[in-house]
Amino acid sequence: MKGIVDSVGRALLKAKIRSRTGSKVAEAKVWIDTGFTGDLVIPQASIDEMGLQQSGSVDAVLADGSQTELRTYSCIIDWFGGDRKLEVIANNGEYPLLGVGLLQGLELRVDYHNSKLTLEPVVEETT
Repeated sequence: MKGIVDSVGRALLKAKIRSRTGSKVAEAKVWIDTGFTGDLVIPQASIDEMGLQQSGSVDAVLADGSQTELRTYSCIIDWFGGDRKLEVIANNGEYPLLGVGLLQGLELRVDYHNSKLTLEPVVEETT
């Protein structure tokens, strides 16, 4: 999977998200956030546009240390050629955030010099 580093240094990927199997795919530019331990956060306005169904809520501690309850929604993301069901978190932010939950087992390379990003499955060396 390939992405870019934008002019202000954000590492970005395009993600294909849909509400359920067979539904219309929405493409979202997601910001890699290695400080977020979950899978995916999507702004509430984008969730409403995609028609995702609310599935519950989760208690969260924000970057400023404050605690809040955030709504969660069910979706399917096209992840390395396969469908992956997720519970995404809604927020009032500007950008979707992709967290380390989706980065597990992958190698993330961010090349700030050339403004490129790659995300690939880890290939174990055999001896």
